[in-house]
Amino acid sequence: MEVQEHFAKNAVVGFARIGGRSVGIVANQPAVLAGCLDTNCSDKIARFIRFCDCFNIPVVTFEDVPGFLPGTQQEWGGIIRHGAKIVYAYAEATVPKITIITRKAYGGAYCVMGAKHCRADINLAYPTAEIAVMGADGAVNIIFRKDIKAAADPESRRKELVEDYRRNFATPFQAAELGYIDGIISPAETRVRIAQALAMLADKRDTNPPKKHGNIPL
Repeated sequence: MEVQEHFAKNAVVGFARIGGRSVGIVANQPAVLAGCLDTNCSDKIARFIRFCDCFNIPVVTFEDVPGFLPGTQQEWGGIIRHGAKIVYAYAEATVPKITIITRKAYGGAYCVMGAKHCRADINLAYPTAEIAVMGADGAVNIIFRKDIKAAADPESRRKELVEDYRRNFATPFQAAELGYIDGIISPAETRVRIAQALAMLADKRDTNPPKKHGNIPL
């Protein structure tokens, strides 16, 4: 059951049942703004996560995000402050948190969308996942600019370097080796693996440090 479907369509939030358990779903929508995070969708995601945490509803995140939406309008609108709300909401939530990386997971946007760094419990990825600082094309153009310019055939050299970057860095295997994800799964396994994770986390008990209240970046 999707909620706020007509607001900030580059993110999808709603409720579902998996294995007989109610869950909150957070997902990027790559068909709108390529799934980038902007100020409005940051507020939408953060508020939904906090709602789920209020009522003890586990959060399942489907991540396919290329980054934060660039541009002076977003910067003037406070994209860093709004984006920080997502980090705060994920880190503060004490409910079970499960993240599935389906495709793109780049840079800071990868970190805020339910990464291990935000206290997620189970992080899984499809074999098609690309987990890196940025996309292969952009990274190669920056890192190997001089190498490409000096090559006899710059375009051929660039393609070779892009392929090498994808093979060695923009894969879930590197992230798995570093412990940032718990497993690489086939898309056909998704529902079963989520149900298993929810069953495992059914008795999860987590608390935040005692204090009067948090200080969310408003």
